[in-house]
Amino acid sequence: MQILHKPSSSIAPGVGTIALDTHGSDAVFSELSYAYPLKLLSPRVYQPKVAVVYVVSYGGGLVGGDQVEVCAEVKSDAVLVVLTQGSTKVFKTRMGRTPIGRTTDEPSTDHRITRQDMRISVPHNGALFLLPDPVTCFRSANYHQFQTIHLSSSASLVLLDWYTSGRKALGEEWVFERYYSLNEVFVDGRRVARDATLLEDKPLVPTDLTQRTLAEKMAPYACYATVLFYGPLTALTREQLWAAYQATTVFKQATRPNLLWSFSPLCEGKGAVVRVAALESEDVRNWLSVALKGLEGVIGADIYKKALG
Repeated sequence: MQILHKPSSSIAPGVGTIALDTHGSDAVFSELSYAYPLKLLSPRVYQPKVAVVYVVSYGGGLVGGDQVEVCAEVKSDAVLVVLTQGSTKVFKTRMGRTPIGRTTDEPSTDHRITRQDMRISVPHNGALFLLPDPVTCFRSANYHQFQTIHLSSSASLVLLDWYTSGRKALGEEWVFERYYSLNEVFVDGRRVARDATLLEDKPLVPTDLTQRTLAEKMAPYACYATVLFYGPLTALTREQLWAAYQATTVFKQATRPNLLWSFSPLCEGKGAVVRVAALESEDVRNWLSVALKGLEGVIGADIYKKALG
């Protein structure tokens, strides 16, 4: 696999660039560059026209004020699988660590906010499978995530966006300051999906004494996931999920189930949105591992196992 690296000294802090093309049956990186606190790692894989990139942060997580930006282009016929090594941990601060990231000209920037931007374009017949582990915000963390995907009408996409309640083992459930995630998908320049999530423990009306806490609103579930699908390489998976959803029987229960999920068609049947909520993150992972099994034939069994196994 050919990879063109740029020296980190020539890249702005926290910025990464990925350019993936094909040469015969091989996936070839024409560029894979990054700078602290971001790392982009690509292990060798043997699935034709498929490449894997792990998005990794030094020290096992992001600190308040870190600014990370990843730009990628997946060219014709190439398949890019983006993974992380464990959950994306977001700290408020960490002793001995100075927040680092791309500079900004905005004078009002709040340096407590951890921000991660991902902008990816996928032209003719390309495919993107964005399958990270969930985001876990620690106590008082403030995290903003923006993911913008530009597709051609013949491209394919699976975008998994999920988050947990926090470090349950330490009694931290829904005690972060703010979590904001925005996913936008464009097809041939037209926006076909805009999915935003905002979680913060602030009352909508300051004088409302009956306002519930964030933990009360999110209970009893500790993990939520959204999966956006588009394109021909996701058709089998969408058909299987739609069939399973239509076969689901809805009835009143005395207690909430351990896991809930929904399916909504998108883009005149060319895409879909699936939402999942469960008591534990492992419940969501296990459900996704079965529900997305149709993708295994596209990205390969070994890569699929690394992503969701």
